[in-house]
Amino acid sequence: MNTQKKIGFGVLGCSYIAKKAAIPALIDSPLAELVMIGSRSNDAARACAEQFGCDSFGTYEEVLANENVDAVYISLPNTLHEEWVIRAAEAHKHVWCEKPAALTYASARRMIAACRKNNVRLMEGFMFLSHPQHAKVRALIDEGVLGDLLKFEGRFSFPMPEAGNIRLNAELGGGSYNDAATYPIRASRMIFDAEPESILCTLTMDPETGVDVAARAIVHYSGSRSAHISSAFGVDYKSTYSVLGSEGHLRMERAYAVPKDIPVKIFLESGDTKKEIVVEPADHFKRMVDGFCQEILLGNSSTKNYEEDLLSQARTLEAGRISHEKKRLVRLVELE
Repeated sequence: MNTQKKIGFGVLGCSYIAKKAAIPALIDSPLAELVMIGSRSNDAARACAEQFGCDSFGTYEEVLANENVDAVYISLPNTLHEEWVIRAAEAHKHVWCEKPAALTYASARRMIAACRKNNVRLMEGFMFLSHPQHAKVRALIDEGVLGDLLKFEGRFSFPMPEAGNIRLNAELGGGSYNDAATYPIRASRMIFDAEPESILCTLTMDPETGVDVAARAIVHYSGSRSAHISSAFGVDYKSTYSVLGSEGHLRMERAYAVPKDIPVKIFLESGDTKKEIVVEPADHFKRMVDGFCQEILLGNSSTKNYEEDLLSQARTLEAGRISHEKKRLVRLVELE
C-alpha cells in the first residue's frame, strides 16, 4: 500500500457525477491523489483520463491491480456495487461507493464482511453530510433552540430524466426511491441521531420503465418522533428538509445537492425570533474525500464507523421496499 501521506485513488466508472464532482474533489484534496481511471470502454477511460490530466487508465481489473492505488471510488450502476466493492476489498483497496451502496440488507452485510476480512474501509457516498450547514443544524439542536424534536420533513425531487438515463432502468437499480429518497432518509437519521423503529412506504411505479417515479414514506423513531419523506421524478426541483421541535422550527434552503460556489440559508423560527443563517459556500465532495482519507490514515485509531452507518441505511431502505411490497408498516427488527 502507498506509504505517503496521500491516498492513491483509482476510479471505477466515468459517470456524470464522477466527472462533475467526485474526480475534481479527488484532485483538489491535499490528502488524495488521482492515480488511475477505469471504464469498461477503453475509449471512455482514455477520454476521462485526458480530461483530468491522469496518466493512467484501463479496465476495472487493471485499476484494482495497480499497486499505487490505495482506494477506489466506485461510480457504477447500483446493481454492480456489490460485485466491485467485494473485488476491491479482495484487492486490499479501501472503497468509497456511490449511494445507495447496497440494494438489499443482505448485500450490505456481504460487502462489509469482505471489507472487514481484508482490513479496508468502506464509505457510502452521502456527500451532503459533509456540508457545514448540517453541522450548524446539529449545533442548534444540541443548544436546545428547537426544544424536543418532533418531526422531520424531507423532499428530493427533480424533472424527469431523459430516456435512456440509468435512473429509469429497473435492471440497473434505478428509481426515485434508490436515487433520491435515500437522501432525506439519511438526513432524518442524522437529525434524530438515532435509527428508525419502523417505516411505511409507498412507491408509484411507471409501467413503461418498471421503476418507481415517486416515493412516499413515514419513518418512525422512538419517542413519537417521525420523518415524512418524499421523492419524485418529473416534478419541480426541490432539495430540502425541515425540522419541527417543541420550541421552534427550521428549514433548509438547499439540503442535498449544493454547488460548491453558492452560499445557503437556514431559516430558523424559535419563540419570537426569526433568523436567516447564511452558510458560506463549501465543496462537500472535497470535504467528504478529506475526511475519508484522514480516517484511512488513522488506521486503527479511526473514529468514524462508516460500515455500520452503511449497514443501518441499507436496513432502513430494505424495510421500506418490503413495506411497499407487502402494503404494511415494517418494523426494522423484522430484518434481524
